[in-house]
Amino acid sequence: MISSNDFRPGITIEIEGEVWRVVEFLHVKPGKGSAFVRTKLKNVQTGSVVERTFRAGESMPKANLEKRNMQYTYKDGDQFVFMDMESYEESRVSSQQIGDRVKYLNEGMELNVVLWGEQLLEVELPNSVVLEVIETDPGIKGDTATGGNKPATVETGAQVMVPLFISVGERIKIDTRNDSYLGRE
Repeated sequence: MISSNDFRPGITIEIEGEVWRVVEFLHVKPGKGSAFVRTKLKNVQTGSVVERTFRAGESMPKANLEKRNMQYTYKDGDQFVFMDMESYEESRVSSQQIGDRVKYLNEGMELNVVLWGEQLLEVELPNSVVLEVIETDPGIKGDTATGGNKPATVETGAQVMVPLFISVGERIKIDTRNDSYLGRE
């Protein structure tokens, strides 16, 4: 159990059999009446966001989430299949659960997944990935590292802005948090 006074962004709680993550919170102590906590909660399973108010000190069950190391093996229609690295069991996740991070999934990639009981809730990508450039405009003599950027498509289909000197076939490091080029690999 966790008290509403202990809410912080990122804390997960269970409400009516669903897992909710605290996105924002505000502890309000009005001049008249009792204190309360105003929160913005995101449903981890569906992605919906709601605003909810709790009495100060109200106890909620904390969601027991487990992180497990899994490997992305293949895509089956709209489902992405992950294999547990310890038990070799497969789990499936829809593209809606992964969201826009799907553009960096590469077969054989190991990553952490968040489980609630046996239900796979979300996939955590590493902060950076190394991918091969499969399409970009050719570099021109005189292009420099500080000269500008051009779009490049990597092997997973993601588009990233890269320096002018990057060419097809090079492996580049990409920051998955903000889709930015970090360097050659």
